[in-house]
Amino acid sequence: MSLQTIPSDRLREADEALASIPGFSNHEPGANEFAILDPSTEERIATLPSYSPEYAVEQLGVADEAGHAWAKTTPRHRSNVLHNAYGILIANRERLAYVISREMGKTLAEAQGEVQYAADYVRWYAEELLRPAGGFRENPAGNSTILTRRAPIGLSVLIAPWNFPMAMITRKIAPAIAAGCGAVIKPAKLTPLTTLVTVDLLAEAGIPRELMRVVTTTDSSAFSEAVLADARVRKLSFTGSTGVGSALMELAAKNVVKSSMELGGNAPLIVFDDADLERAVEGAYLAKLRNGGQSCIAANRIFVQDGIADAFAEGLAEKMAQVRVGNSIDENVDLGPLIDRRAVDSMAQLVSDATDKGAELRAGGSAPEGAGYFFEATVLDKVPTSADIANTEIFGPIAAISRFSSQEEVLAAANGTPFGLAGYVFTENLDRALNVADALETGLVGINNGVPSSAAAPFGGMKQSGQGREGSGEGLEEYQEIRFYNIARRETY
Repeated sequence: MSLQTIPSDRLREADEALASIPGFSNHEPGANEFAILDPSTEERIATLPSYSPEYAVEQLGVADEAGHAWAKTTPRHRSNVLHNAYGILIANRERLAYVISREMGKTLAEAQGEVQYAADYVRWYAEELLRPAGGFRENPAGNSTILTRRAPIGLSVLIAPWNFPMAMITRKIAPAIAAGCGAVIKPAKLTPLTTLVTVDLLAEAGIPRELMRVVTTTDSSAFSEAVLADARVRKLSFTGSTGVGSALMELAAKNVVKSSMELGGNAPLIVFDDADLERAVEGAYLAKLRNGGQSCIAANRIFVQDGIADAFAEGLAEKMAQVRVGNSIDENVDLGPLIDRRAVDSMAQLVSDATDKGAELRAGGSAPEGAGYFFEATVLDKVPTSADIANTEIFGPIAAISRFSSQEEVLAAANGTPFGLAGYVFTENLDRALNVADALETGLVGINNGVPSSAAAPFGGMKQSGQGREGSGEGLEEYQEIRFYNIARRETY
């Protein structure tokens, strides 16, 4: 664990970033308030109101009225505003990164990367909305012409997770704004500060504040029940666990609300004997340690073919053993804290269970003493199928390696889960890469690539990992209705 002293100017910049949040305060929480903690220190860094369901419903009305007006603006106007928003977000990269790092715990370098990734969605939809989908076709009966077009779906409810507090907001709000929809946004209670700063900057760029209503609350269930019972809501977008997503879909079904769900994952990462060892180790490291492993597409089950397994495990263990753990705003660290104490306890339990059942601990494996929710970058080798870690979403910095012999065997293991969000394949054989990617029951596959996400790609899962897509043109369609006009044609002589 890094014991570097954080420079006073860095601490000052971090504190100034927090103090710039609209309505910032850091007093002892009172009734209907809650505290935001810095996971690096466990100290309170802000206090926010926990709004009632009644307040949330009031915000639906504000956003709905604003949405009707916004839908009448031209695509060029919306595009110009979103382009302006991209520039403002990038200009505030350092400020945003400090807020992300302080409330979520990812290192400043990763937080800066998230700002760019988040802003990329804003820029993408500024451009995508100028390429409207639609069509013109003849009715086969010959007596009319069919015209198709897209229209805004209407009032949207956007529920975001804590692990990518900026990117998961812009991935939802940018297509909603591009399509012409108003939205009520509920950030995760662990990381709401980034949302408040982001929305404030979007408003500075020219997006009406009434169009983006943020509701902070500690009672997620009451919020969801209230807003999804409102007939004005026409769209729900949620990123989070499969259990919560299923419950939200049930609520949304009562009013037939269109829903997109990005849910849990259990990503397999497969390394074949013919893989480039250096590239496979680097790819696995990135797929595992991005955001400290707290990612729905993090490599969860690492399957390595027998012929390369020992060398791969040794290489990954050596790389993970060099990871420096410490305060997220310390530029000398590679891995910040986990999100809370429960996450640390979960990592310790998974390691203990796996080693008790025969797994070999190759690196890390413990939580350093002292304040903060830290856990070492860890490698477990020869993990048996009976271990808990082989059958659960880890959501932490533990690489769990298992061995396999044949392609048929590893595909059966990789697909032997109710989840299907992401998968990874490392091989130098193009035919194998494509055949295995086709066989994997996942919404996205990284081929010799540990970081496959892109604003230009349709992100989403299969099976219990969700429905719908975010990013790309498909992400814009999630906030649109398809309409057609059947134009009768009179025969003339």
